[in-house]
Amino acid sequence: MAPASPSPTLDAAEVARFAKLAGEWWDAKGAFAPLHQINPVRLTYIRDQLCKRFGRDPKSPPSLTGLSVLDIGCGGGLVAEPLARLGAGVTGIDPARETIEAAKTHARGARLDIDYRTATAEQVASGGESFDAVLLLEVIEHVPDVPAFLTRVAPLVKPGGVMILSTLNRTLKAYALAIVGAELILRWLPVGTHQWERFVRPEELKSALGAAGLTLAGTMGMVYSPLADEWHLSDDTDVNYFATATRG
Repeated sequence: MAPASPSPTLDAAEVARFAKLAGEWWDAKGAFAPLHQINPVRLTYIRDQLCKRFGRDPKSPPSLTGLSVLDIGCGGGLVAEPLARLGAGVTGIDPARETIEAAKTHARGARLDIDYRTATAEQVASGGESFDAVLLLEVIEHVPDVPAFLTRVAPLVKPGGVMILSTLNRTLKAYALAIVGAELILRWLPVGTHQWERFVRPEELKSALGAAGLTLAGTMGMVYSPLADEWHLSDDTDVNYFATATRG
């Protein structure tokens, strides 16, 4: 559970809000419907980046066999489960006990062996563990101090490993689409899900990663096509974007 005292890297109110929604993670039409919609794009990007980094063929499943992956802020396991099916050894962590219990229950039903833990990234890092890949998907825009957070979790990436992030750019376009559109008008997300001032510009992320000892290898946007009602990868990083960073 969230700590009682304020933390520069963990927002207790954010943790509590998501904990209340723990039972909805696998409802494709519930509170996390947008994550279900973007999941195919997220998984494609993650798989391809890991295969590129570790010399795997993405068309030869299970393409991630033998790789250790830490999914920080794993939620109910929407990304952890598919990665486990691709052969990765997945550890999923979340500070909300209710969320982890929901993830464990679903993984048992799917007969998947995933190491789920109620823990913060800092707690795992303090134990000296490290992984081939560390995922921060839709996480850093909920963190009070991104540079401090990345500095604390960077040691979780093994030398030669990779960190993959997805977040929102702090632009007026992102405010209009992600908050006004997605929350206030379309109600795709509960009102208050995002705070625009916590969105992170790519140049800010590059600087924070560099200070943490990681090198930004590239970014890629993710955009929504209303006519096709689907998400796809794009060079447009104005709203949603991915970033891949490496540790030498």
